[in-house]
Amino acid sequence: MTIDFYTWDTPNGRKISVALEEVGLPYKVHPIHIGKDQQFAPEFLKISPNNKIPAIVDPDGPHGKPVSIFESGAILLYLGEKTGKLLPKDLGERIPVLEWLMWQMGGFGPMPGQVHHFIALDNEQDRRYGLDRFMKETLRLYDVLDRRLADREFVAGAYSIADIAILGWAWRHERHKVSFDDFKNVGRWYDALMSRPAVKRGFEVDLKKV
Repeated sequence: MTIDFYTWDTPNGRKISVALEEVGLPYKVHPIHIGKDQQFAPEFLKISPNNKIPAIVDPDGPHGKPVSIFESGAILLYLGEKTGKLLPKDLGERIPVLEWLMWQMGGFGPMPGQVHHFIALDNEQDRRYGLDRFMKETLRLYDVLDRRLADREFVAGAYSIADIAILGWAWRHERHKVSFDDFKNVGRWYDALMSRPAVKRGFEVDLKKV
């Protein structure tokens, strides 16, 4: 059965389009135009009470009943559990996947997202303070990721939802003014992931088409 995917063309939205392509589940895109405040519509709030994209509705959820899921990390975990892909069954192998997924959700997303906000401000004083604060933390997180990838192909052993979660934000590295010339391990990892057929499809699907 087809999953209903409510989203917009953002890093968090792209995480899920990539994941859906990787696990091979059919889905239908329902654009939620966040620039027009469609995320506050009562119909959308029923499935995403935090008025954020992405969210999904799976008509074939647990016990064969429909289920709605919001928060990109929760959706990634659900897709991994549902399909048995991108999420190891062994607890020892799963721990680093969970660690790096939470690392992305708690830092490598919120921090670059603040850079995106402050870099667009017209007031130079406000802009300078915000960029100094959040760019330093963004660069620190890139350095953490670069060191993690120094001796491994993927962040948590085998390719997993953790890589997909992080990729969604690394995709916007140019927007938050980060060059992979300074983080060569991240650049190698990024190029390898972006060359995967399912990842390409996930980034090519139109998330804005009504």
